[in-house]
Amino acid sequence: MTKLRLLTGSGAVLAGFLVAASVAGAQISGYTVGELLGPCIVGDNDSREGATSETECEQYIRGFTDAYIMGGGAKSDNVCLPAQNRDDEVRWAFMRWAHQNFDDRGIPAAEGLHATVKASFPCR
Repeated sequence: MTKLRLLTGSGAVLAGFLVAASVAGAQISGYTVGELLGPCIVGDNDSREGATSETECEQYIRGFTDAYIMGGGAKSDNVCLPAQNRDDEVRWAFMRWAHQNFDDRGIPAAEGLHATVKASFPCR
């Protein structure tokens, strides 16, 4: 039953990350920081129609953070993600990071999120 749950919702994204990570020489997707930044900003700024964009942004972030935790990345990078309101906290940190590193908007979104969590959530 637990394995079946992993294939629903953000678990499906997690399963995709884990499968992709396990394939030798696999490339991460071409989805960029700039492409993820779009729905994150719209979700934050549009009170009426931003919910769909916010969901798109947060689901990508949730899939990334779930895979990052389950794959041991958070532990090996000494990253402590927020226990509460994780999706929003990481989304806000990502938007700040993306604006501060605007020239990196063409890199893969996963790389941008990795840089974000390492810079924004070190364990203390």
